[in-house]
Amino acid sequence: MIQISSKDARAFAMSPLAKPTVYVVDDDADVLGSLRFLLETDGFNVRTFRNGASLLNAVDSTGVDCFVIDYKMPDMNGIDLAGRLRNRDIAAPVILITGYPDENISARAEAAGVRHVLMKPLLDESLVTRIRGAIQESGPAGG
Repeated sequence: MIQISSKDARAFAMSPLAKPTVYVVDDDADVLGSLRFLLETDGFNVRTFRNGASLLNAVDSTGVDCFVIDYKMPDMNGIDLAGRLRNRDIAAPVILITGYPDENISARAEAAGVRHVLMKPLLDESLVTRIRGAIQESGPAGG
């Protein structure tokens, strides 16, 4: 049996061979499909959810490197969802996406532990760059 130290496991998780896992939440099926395509093309494992409740039912504190969450959804907004993730001690970074400019959204998002807010329509490279940066800042999933 081969044993791998936690240091080696962490190094592998951060290596270019390991695919980071991103969970995407948006109530618009077309947006979900586009984001899945974009992120998978850029080398991410992607899991999509149509609402906050389905994400909360599926997620645990490990295995997710980053969340991309839409702000405006019917069941709960993205800031509330991010707050619920934090209440469960899920520390993976959250990138909030929104098509509704609001002068207070960044302050409210920051209060919920969200450090990145991007406007729709998404700038493809901007989203990928933010995800990679957020993952690098926070370390590998479950770490």
